Amino acid sequence: MNYTDTHAHIDGPEFDADRDEVVARARAAGVSRVFVPAINLDSVSTVLATCERYPGFAYPMIGLHPEEVRADFRDVLARMRTLADSRFIAIGEVGLDFYWSREFEKEQLEAFEEQVRWAVELRLPLMIHCRKGQNEMVGILRRYAGDLAGGVFHCFTGNGREAEELLRFDNFALGIGGVLTFKKSHLPEVLPHIPLDRIVLETDSPYMAPVPMRGKRNESAFVSHVLARAAQCYGVPEETVAKATEATVERIFGRLDNR
Repeated sequence: MNYTDTHAHIDGPEFDADRDEVVARARAAGVSRVFVPAINLDSVSTVLATCERYPGFAYPMIGLHPEEVRADFRDVLARMRTLADSRFIAIGEVGLDFYWSREFEKEQLEAFEEQVRWAVELRLPLMIHCRKGQNEMVGILRRYAGDLAGGVFHCFTGNGREAEELLRFDNFALGIGGVLTFKKSHLPEVLPHIPLDRIVLETDSPYMAPVPMRGKRNESAFVSHVLARAAQCYGVPEETVAKATEATVERIFGRLDNR
């Protein structure tokens, strides 16, 4: 039984001391692929280096994370765009985040739309991060809806109405991670109303470790706990969830085994 961790920051310094062991544990847990998002210009090189170290296992994305958007974002995006080529499987991690502050709201909106245009130009899916900005995000995506290749709404924690609104976009899925396992999460009630073929699994490691690993550094091997909880919520065997999510990954990202 194989499955993909569609969102893991294994290029980060949190894994510098034991990255090989982390990858080995992920493989042992059934993780066949890990998708690694960039968050800023510096991380593009660490993402690429990590993915080159684990060919056929780790796959890179390129994008400017909304929390990394500053006054100089246009210069950053211009430099990043020159690097965006066939090595990357998606544009990400991009989006909107107004959770802590709206100081750079205008800049975030412009940066996100610019990167949505990249996705259209390059025919790549999007890996979207959104906190406290769904209305604005949906408004931007609707302008390009007919031209988008698809993507993932990373770290979905919303309600049924929000899920329905997001899944109106063709070939998009909801990224389901450790929050599904949290005691106070309402996701276990929401998930059974979301079609199984519209979700993918993720960790967002090193963040958001699932139960029973709360408080520890998250890693890709722990996606097995998300898989198990999802199977419980849908009332199906774990293998059913693994197969369905893998089919969705291939539908959105294409076949990656030739890369």
